[in-house]
Amino acid sequence: MNNYNEQFLKQSPLAVSGVLRDLQSSQVPVCLSWGKGQFISKILDVSQGQLIIDFGSQQQENQAVQLAENILFTAETQGAKVEFTLPKIKATEYLNLPAFSSPLPATLWFVQRREYFRINAPVNPFYFCHTKLPDGTLFDFRLCDLSLGGMGALVDGPLPEGLTAGMVFKKVEIDLVEWGIFHFDMQLVTLSERKVVDSKNQTVSTPRLSFRFMNINPAVERELQRIIFSLERSARAKADRVR
Repeated sequence: MNNYNEQFLKQSPLAVSGVLRDLQSSQVPVCLSWGKGQFISKILDVSQGQLIIDFGSQQQENQAVQLAENILFTAETQGAKVEFTLPKIKATEYLNLPAFSSPLPATLWFVQRREYFRINAPVNPFYFCHTKLPDGTLFDFRLCDLSLGGMGALVDGPLPEGLTAGMVFKKVEIDLVEWGIFHFDMQLVTLSERKVVDSKNQTVSTPRLSFRFMNINPAVERELQRIIFSLERSARAKADRVR
């Protein structure tokens, strides 16, 4: 998180609680991650200096997170990325159901999406990506768009069974052709579809995945920025030729 510019750091209690209440009211999925695990949850309540978070779906994860320290919370909205850390959370009840509670974070990062300029990937050549599913099965997809914060991908064919938002993929190989091969740890944020009308006036749907990059160091970030700028220049030059 500390790779962000300080201008995106919310430090006043009013600003922090306001962002958290927006996540609550919009029912935005929130990923809790720590050294040995992670799960997807949601914020149930933000009041009186307390944050109430829903239990996860797996009891083993709910028990493990209570022993964890420095738990990272991440959420992606249509307008921004939100990240903050809590030192500990504890089990409680909310509306007679199990939940977690913690004091509000002292600070949080609120990075507006426009700060992550996103460029569409070229269609010739395709930029292919390779990784493995939890069961060891190979999983291939192709780059759709790229930003400093993450990437979109398209899947040719049906989605693998068991693919869900929140899954983390380690060392995903991305072949950026003229810029070389890169490896990223990535978290799957959303699954959706891209719909286009083909030459026969028929609507074609293609599975689309949105990933966020994890643990990007400054050197790799600079290289990504260089690639994004170069792709943007190429796209503008192509558009100028078409005109």
